[in-house]
Amino acid sequence: MGWLSDVLRRNSEIEWMFDLDLTYETSHRAYLKKMALETCINFIGRTISQSDFRFMKNGKREYNDWHYLLNVRPNTDQSAADFWQDFIYKLIYENEVLVILTETNDLLIADDFTRDEFAVYPDIFRDVTVKDYKFQRSFRMDEVIYITYNNEKLTEFMDGMFNDFAELFSRMIEVSLRKNQIRGIVSIDSTQSLNEENREKLQKFIDKLFAAFSKNSVAIVPKLKGFEYDEVASGDNNGQSIDELTKLKKSLIDDVANILGIPNALIHGEMAEYETSIKAYIKFCIGPLVKKIEDELNAKILTKNEYLEGSRIEVKGLMEKDVIEHAEAVDKLVASGAFTRNEVRELFGAERSDNPALDEFVITKNYQSAGAVEGGEDK
Repeated sequence: MGWLSDVLRRNSEIEWMFDLDLTYETSHRAYLKKMALETCINFIGRTISQSDFRFMKNGKREYNDWHYLLNVRPNTDQSAADFWQDFIYKLIYENEVLVILTETNDLLIADDFTRDEFAVYPDIFRDVTVKDYKFQRSFRMDEVIYITYNNEKLTEFMDGMFNDFAELFSRMIEVSLRKNQIRGIVSIDSTQSLNEENREKLQKFIDKLFAAFSKNSVAIVPKLKGFEYDEVASGDNNGQSIDELTKLKKSLIDDVANILGIPNALIHGEMAEYETSIKAYIKFCIGPLVKKIEDELNAKILTKNEYLEGSRIEVKGLMEKDVIEHAEAVDKLVASGAFTRNEVRELFGAERSDNPALDEFVITKNYQSAGAVEGGEDK
């Protein structure tokens, strides 16, 4: 210990004081990562869970077993909303999601599996595990619903940034706590014998003393001869403000939201430019996800011949505009003869009507070609 050991040997009464509890612990704020991911992923999951999955044939909706599985009860333990929220969470968090159809016609999301890839033949999924049950059979790619999100797991991609943010956030909290800390000095008359027993008693007394100061609104302690307490910091120094800590957490959520395509204003519930944020969210975040889901469901549930004959699985309820808010635009689309009324119904997420009159083009405005308009007055 060098010079310090020489000092301790010269004054043995000081040496025991270095055995007192003066250590501190620095914690890594791992919850920052969980908070940012949960906020953004669950935001998307709640959006997709509101979808309406439609089994269409020749433009008409059919109500069959798939309608019940996709919209009501995919399995015995989950509602459709819970199923699709869990589906999106695994897809984004793990970068992939696997759904199998059991012999009892239940759709189950796999918690773990092993994928064997082949160049020509369908890939094989084995060791598929749901909760604590491992399926003994293997599943071919054409028997399952399997979707990937990006080329790299979001959690692995974000690990470096999360570590930096966690260290910075921990340091800001430590500085704030230290600047607002109440510190004091205890003076002890060391003429008495300071053996191990006396040291333990003294340590317990100091612990009780500071516990009384920190926990009680009114603290009364005995005044002992040879024992003095002087407060050198009252804790009224300004540390890191709450706003600065909040800005750091918000910045982390913003970075995750930008990667996922969620407008920052929307994820924080800000009403400024709300309409613009919603449009960007639907187009750049929800739209690609819905397209992935639609393509996979059409490829795995329908055969090639069924698809070519007009059968479709469509995801509605998210991409369509509100018909009440756009009533004027609806009138112009029909009145100009650009769309039939059934086509407009489809644009706004409604089903086609059986009334043949709604498939006719109607013009309620006095439209005519440019060549038919003569300018000036007759002479």
